[in-house]
Order: sequence, then structure tokens, then C-alpha cells
Amino acid sequence: MESTDILVAVRRTSAVELLWDLVFVFAVTQISTLLTGDLTWPGFGRALLVMALMWWAWSGFVWTANADDPDSGSVRAVLLLATVLIFITALALPHAYAGGSVLFAVSYTAVRLLHLGLYMDVWRRGLASFRAIAGFAVTVIVGMALLVAGSIAGGTWLVALWAIAAAIDYAGPGLLTRKRLVALQQVAVEHFAERNSLFIIICLGESVVAIGVGASTRGLETTVTAGAALMLLITIALWWTYFDRLAAVAEDRLRANARPVLAGSDAYSYLHLILVAGIIVFAAGARLAVGRIDQPLSPAESLALGGGIAIYLFGVVAFRLRLTRHFGAGTAIAGAAAALIGVLGTNVATWIEAVLLLVALAGMQVWERRTLSTS
Repeated sequence: MESTDILVAVRRTSAVELLWDLVFVFAVTQISTLLTGDLTWPGFGRALLVMALMWWAWSGFVWTANADDPDSGSVRAVLLLATVLIFITALALPHAYAGGSVLFAVSYTAVRLLHLGLYMDVWRRGLASFRAIAGFAVTVIVGMALLVAGSIAGGTWLVALWAIAAAIDYAGPGLLTRKRLVALQQVAVEHFAERNSLFIIICLGESVVAIGVGASTRGLETTVTAGAALMLLITIALWWTYFDRLAAVAEDRLRANARPVLAGSDAYSYLHLILVAGIIVFAAGARLAVGRIDQPLSPAESLALGGGIAIYLFGVVAFRLRLTRHFGAGTAIAGAAAALIGVLGTNVATWIEAVLLLVALAGMQVWERRTLSTS
């Protein structure tokens, strides 16, 4: 394959990809549960680390399926096998820093190696660049070796080696082999944008589940029902922020981009992780907030609630800037406001904090709606 970025015919998500996604619904729930159980800065770091690993596995297969026909025999067979393995990884995820570390690392490594094998098959049929694949394959193999080594070493070494492994793995296509990445493959823009948008839906769905789980701990009391409704309204506002107009504008800009591989990698593979992290952190805060809607939250709980929204909005700013070259001042201000509300929220009842967050999100929509269509 020569060093050209070419847009291919319209393609949409296949049934086997949707089955693959179902396992990640479970994985996102596991990450949210892990974070909820340890709302500390070290706990956040550990949750973010496994979140980054799981996201990278999912994102990698999006690229491979985008280069090939997702319904082809090879893609279907590898995705189905990877589905079983990533499910095992998700099962081990809550114990990834304890007795389940080896199972997590080995099953995850198998998934990543399957991905590389599938990419080589795609290259063999002339649909991807060998130089690009070989470049980031080295960092994948080094990263996975460190991941397994860390799981065996345990303790402080586990966290340190896993963090280094993730950094090397992410640096492969994003930095070390970026010049080769431009020629990786042709891009089916509709399929690529749709796949990444679906993951945002997965995470928002986890928020809905988290709200329901939080409400179920106290039964159908009036305050709990009101709290669940408030948290759901925030979730809807987060959905609106991305899907009302931005998702369609971003897809159009990616289609018109002279280098869609690089633009897609930056905006969707890397910057989307910030959005995913924000939603998962918010979900952890919302789960705890529902049952305490008439009381102040603890500093960690309040920061998860407002801070998760802030992370998400700052991710939206970065994503939008990369594809549209428009900063999105209203979104950035709303993100800063959400962070401030999260810090100060311990001084008021949770329902007041939730209402303030909704006001910030609504104000952002009024501001940004006037500018997005022309950005």
C-alpha cells in the first residue's frame, strides 16, 4: 500500500462489532465499580490505567475492521476469539492489582497480539501499510512484555511497569511511528466515526446503570427518585453536548481532512479517551450521589461528580479543536465551572450541586449552539 490517505465507500458497524462492544459494556462497568470502591487519588490513577488499556484494545480493532470488511471471515473469527479473551480480562479487572493481575495481563496481551496478527492479514491482502504496522508492533510487543512482567512482580513494580507499558504502547502510533502512520490504511469515515460514537454511548449507558444501582440501595423514596432524575438529566446533557451537532460536524471535518488517518488517530483514538474517562468518573460520583441527594457529599464524591463532567467537557474542547480548529470557549468555561462546583459542592446539599451543574451545562449549550455550525 502506498503512502496515500484515501477515503473509501460508505460502511457502517457490523453485527460482530456490536457483539464485541457488549463485552466492553461490562468492562466499563467493572472500571466504574473499581473507582467507586476507592475514591482516592491513587485509586483514580489505578482505574485510569486499566481504563486506558481497555480503551486501546477496543480502539485498535476499530482501525483494523475499518481497513477490512468487518463481515469478512478473518475479521469475524478474530473478533469472536478476542471477545472471549477480553471478557476474561474484564472479569479479572476488579482484581487486576491483586490476585487477578496475571490473568488480566495474559488475557489482555493475547487480545493485543490477535489484533497485530489480524493487521498482518489485512496487510497481506494489500489493505494496510506494512511499515506502519511493523513500527507500532514493536511498541506493542515491548509494552505487553512489561505488562506481563509487572503482573508477575506485583506490588509497586506492578503499577510502575504497567504505567510504562501503557506509555510505550500509546507512544507507538502517536509519536514514535507517526510519520509512518499517515500511510497506514484507507479510511471509511462513516464507519470510523460511528464506531467511536458508539463507545460514548456505551459509557453513557454505564452512567445510567450506575444511577440505577445507586438508587436501588435506598428504594423508591421521593428524595432518591428526585436524585436519580437529576443525575439522568445531567447524563442527557452530556449526551447532548456530543451528539446534538458535534458528532456530525466532526465526521464531516474528518471526511474533508487531507490526512484522515492522523486526524482520526488524534481526535478519536487519543482525545476520545478523555471523554471516556470523564464519563466513567462522573458515573462513579453519580452512583454515590443518588442516595445522598439531600445531604452534602464528601470531598472525593463531590469532586468525582463535578470533576468527571469537567474532564469530559475539556475532552470535548480538545476533540473539537483538533477536527474543527474551533476552541469552544463556552465548553471550556462550563468545564471550569463544573470543576469549581465539584470542589465547593461539599458545602451544600447534593441536589443543589446537581442543579448548578445542570445550569452550567445548559448555559454552555446556549452559547455553543450559536457557533458550532459555523466553526
